Amino acid sequence: MRVVFFGSSRFVVPVLETLYNQFDLPLVVTTEQNKMDAVPFFCESKKIEYIIVRKSTDLISNYRVQETMANVGIVADFGVLIPSQMLNVFPYGVLNIHPSLLPKYRGPTPAQNAILNGDVESGVTIIKLDKYMDHGPVVAQVKEDIKENDTAKSLYERLFKIGGELLIKTLSRYENAQNLFIPQNHENATFTKPLTRDDGFIDLKNIYEGKEFFEKMIRAYYPWPGVWTKTKIKEKEVLVKFLPEKKIQVESGNDMTYKDFLNGYANACDPDLISFLKKEL
Repeated sequence: MRVVFFGSSRFVVPVLETLYNQFDLPLVVTTEQNKMDAVPFFCESKKIEYIIVRKSTDLISNYRVQETMANVGIVADFGVLIPSQMLNVFPYGVLNIHPSLLPKYRGPTPAQNAILNGDVESGVTIIKLDKYMDHGPVVAQVKEDIKENDTAKSLYERLFKIGGELLIKTLSRYENAQNLFIPQNHENATFTKPLTRDDGFIDLKNIYEGKEFFEKMIRAYYPWPGVWTKTKIKEKEVLVKFLPEKKIQVESGNDMTYKDFLNGYANACDPDLISFLKKEL
């Protein structure tokens, strides 16, 4: 089967590798612009042709996708909405690998929201794209437990690896015309939003009131946008990041345990921060 892949983060490299090893992959489309970014780097190393787009209209004006004569398009963490015109280019349509149990957590940040909400279960859903975001019928779906120490990073890594494995079975069924499309229950749909840097800010004076949520934030927002605050150390305002496994990082410094931080800064830092870290030991 001839496939065009649309993807734009290091999390989707397992999917890209699966397509490269198992199918005919004449073209990759990405929004990553640096040759050292994950998707371009993989393509360069395997001598796969790729094109870079910045917005949906770039896909309409660039005819290279149509010229591949591919059977199906595969999307994973692309970051740009696939326009309706592109859906009709492929005889089998476009399939999207989404790291959630759709219709729950449609949108760009499903793993972050699952961890924030204390979910014990997530999963991967492959849908056939339509003109609405994460709205199309389900082709395949598998569940995956969320571990107690999962971060958004570790959960995405695992889910997209599972997605690549699930894709092999799904495309095999496509070739044999055995796919069953199951409409989503749109009444049960929930939506996520893009994250901004400010989403990770925490007010030290209110940290105790939402301590349980704060701990989920650290895992959900790792590695980006991170959980952070501003505090004074030796009369200088600095940015401090809270990391998984009870670690902390002062701006431009190395990460360290809470204990090591207290040993180094206990007499030169915001009392609210010091008091919180002592209670966490």
